[in-house]
Amino acid sequence: MTVSSGSPGWYLRRLSRMGPQEIGGRAGDAVRRRRWRSAQPDGPTVTGARFTAVLPAGTIAAVPPDAAKRLVADADRLMDGHAEYFGVLREDLADPDWWLDPKTGRRAPSGYAFDVPYRSEDAVGDIKQIWEPSRHQHLTVLAAAYAITGDERYAERVAEHLRSWWEANPPLRGVHWISGIELGIRLLSWVWVRRLLEGWPGAAGLFEDNPVALNQIWHHQRWLAAFPSRGSSANNHIIAEAAGQLAAACAFNFFPSSARWQAGALRSLERHLRGNTFLSGLNRELATEYHGLVLELGLAAVAEANAAGVPVPATVRLVLLRMTDALAAIVDNRLRPPRQGDADDGHGLIVDGTGTDRWASLLATGEAVFGRLDWWPDVTGTDVRTPLLAALIKPGSPTVSRPASRPAHFADAGLTILRGPEEIWCRCDGGPHGFLSIAAHAHADALSVEVRRDGVDVLADPGTFCYHGQPKWRQYFRSTLGHNTLQLDGDDQSVSGGPFLWTRHARSRVLEAAADHWSAEHDGYQGAVHLRRVELESTTQELRVIDEVRGPSRSVRLAFHLGPEITADLVGNRAQLTWTRDGEDRRAVLDLPGQLSWRAHRGESDPPLGWYSAGFGRKQPSTTLVGTGTGSADGTEGFTTVLRFRG
Repeated sequence: MTVSSGSPGWYLRRLSRMGPQEIGGRAGDAVRRRRWRSAQPDGPTVTGARFTAVLPAGTIAAVPPDAAKRLVADADRLMDGHAEYFGVLREDLADPDWWLDPKTGRRAPSGYAFDVPYRSEDAVGDIKQIWEPSRHQHLTVLAAAYAITGDERYAERVAEHLRSWWEANPPLRGVHWISGIELGIRLLSWVWVRRLLEGWPGAAGLFEDNPVALNQIWHHQRWLAAFPSRGSSANNHIIAEAAGQLAAACAFNFFPSSARWQAGALRSLERHLRGNTFLSGLNRELATEYHGLVLELGLAAVAEANAAGVPVPATVRLVLLRMTDALAAIVDNRLRPPRQGDADDGHGLIVDGTGTDRWASLLATGEAVFGRLDWWPDVTGTDVRTPLLAALIKPGSPTVSRPASRPAHFADAGLTILRGPEEIWCRCDGGPHGFLSIAAHAHADALSVEVRRDGVDVLADPGTFCYHGQPKWRQYFRSTLGHNTLQLDGDDQSVSGGPFLWTRHARSRVLEAAADHWSAEHDGYQGAVHLRRVELESTTQELRVIDEVRGPSRSVRLAFHLGPEITADLVGNRAQLTWTRDGEDRRAVLDLPGQLSWRAHRGESDPPLGWYSAGFGRKQPSTTLVGTGTGSADGTEGFTTVLRFRG
């Protein structure tokens, strides 16, 4: 069933997932929005402001030449007006229309921000396509290119875009004043733009000596202080809001409220970093890209506080340390982390060019700030961001014990990594459905597995693809059938109430986790329990998956999604898998349960099946093997799948 957001039924379901405190807070927000409609004060008059949060001398010289070359190449493409957002090529970035969705051709309506129906693609267009350029992360790329080359063309283009944006988006007017995460990330970008333009003669005139800029900065911070993400929505969004607020209050500390905003943002950051992170260091949303986003935002926020001499609670650095160690523990040999949960290609701070590895960059920054452990994977790539952040963040680890060896099982998150010879990597999921009562970025993927060999997706998590505007695709990519797990009676394990809302959560429990095997169960199907055991035999390079259904006999669909590089030849219940890695042919045999009838699906759209999304807004056909049949009534007969790597 497709469930849309914004309907009366959706509002009732959403309300049912809130507690009394959240309801009261949102009621107060509604009153404040009505009051702000008719009362939009100008920011205070500021004179004599000076920007002092500059990079230490020698920082730019420490940027590796190859990383600088990639950055400048991207900056030159931007200067020519070229950019890509979520699979859509734009040729208008020399002089962008800030309200245009190039995918649908629609422009967002004007008017009071909180009246804009941003969830409606018919009225607004694809909101992600409109919002993303206005995070101004292309401007941090251009500003970094200026800092590295001294070429004033980059700085002048940044100034043109900022003045254009400020004119087109006065406070509280239009689509860019609706979402706190957008305001927070935009503020962080502005701080870094100003920092990287230091030395350009027009920098002060663009920012601290510019009443329009000061009014925008003040209104952004006023907005964030008034409308924080609350209760069941206090996920990565509140981290972005706090990080952006803290960055601006530290670097643009020109206003009477700056000290209050700074203190409030630091309290929020500390509270919600702890709340959003398991003690093991993994992000509670169990969506790996959001682990990366929150870690980027946290490191950027600490950099701003350190640059301003503002004391940072030890718990903030402790959480970021644990997140960094956890990331080092879960990546495969090519430094790719799991593809678990939602992913929308969101970044906290972009100062690097295409080809820079996001995860290698985060680990490099972690090494510079906290120090690497002996078991960490080697990071061979280079990036621009690490020397910039490391120049501002005071180095040193909190005085806590860190893992003596590479963790394989994260009990609180229910995530286990099995590793074998020839760089076999297998993620097993037996954790909570998601974070908070709505589990906004969760997928119905209990007991699913991902399997890679030497970084190639063999049994793949298909990804996310979209959020708004394409409900059947949103439903598919977060469905049980859209993952490497077992489905009963055609139902999802958890019940969706909307594109970012789950009204019933499957409960999973890990039964056993060891270096070479794992087992877990979940209760997502009424009256039945799904049990799964995964065994990795290193000597034979064999992975065995055993599924059992305990309860009344039910119709079964068991899905295995192959990565886009895998070619499959299915005969009966045996699939021959082949692919190429670094010019070498690789192969494997997938023996599927004989009790089920197997079919290969590829690139089907009605309904969707057989797709892989490498990034937000992008999808490509891939092969999905689906077996159908009936589950055992007594639970004694399991479904056994065996994956054997052959070369």
